[in-house]
Amino acid sequence: MGRIFETRKATMFKRYAKMAKAFTKLGRELVMAVKNGGPNPDTNPRLRAVMQNAKAVNMPKVNVEGAIKRASEKDTSSFEEVIYEGYAPHGVPVLVECTTNNPTRTVASVRMYFSRANGAMGTNGSVSFMFEHKAMFKVEAPGMSKDDLELELIDFGLEEIDYDEENKQYVIQTAFTDYGKMQSALEERKINVIETSKIYVPTTTKELTPDQEAEVMAMIERMEEDDDIEAVYHNIA
Repeated sequence: MGRIFETRKATMFKRYAKMAKAFTKLGRELVMAVKNGGPNPDTNPRLRAVMQNAKAVNMPKVNVEGAIKRASEKDTSSFEEVIYEGYAPHGVPVLVECTTNNPTRTVASVRMYFSRANGAMGTNGSVSFMFEHKAMFKVEAPGMSKDDLELELIDFGLEEIDYDEENKQYVIQTAFTDYGKMQSALEERKINVIETSKIYVPTTTKELTPDQEAEVMAMIERMEEDDDIEAVYHNIA
């Protein structure tokens, strides 16, 4: 079958592996959503948001329903959300957002990633002051201009709005504290929410050379492969 087949097969397996990791992490997000707000999406806005994200990456409905059912039936108190802080090589500040049922295992792994990359794990507060907690919504609003949408949502915490030409979606950003208010406003107006996320945005950025950036991103990619790690934030320009 030749080299082309082997290349396609390798690409396919890499894609499937990436999907599997995404599903694993979404499964943990579903558990945390049920733990904090119950299994009914009608009364649990966080669960609705995670279900939207699962739909956006084509997570099968049976997987979503199964994760919610399992979270409802078993004790999820051992799961917790935690953020670790540190510096990647070249002094790049990094926040590592985790969901884990074994913090001892997770903190050891995070420390190892920093150490092997010649970075350093920090203490609480050593890096987080360089970031702002934000909420982001990707939405479809056919027939509405950017100005129309901004006017409609400005009273609900909208801080920034951009248009993603490639995906034909608006990207809306609010303060983290306005997450629920914006989610409700979008639902009430029947604006189709494709994906939501709570993110950390750096207040300043750092310029690196291409080689330095590649070194930092290699560490971040290793972290992102860890099932306990939900997201990694940095301030590279």
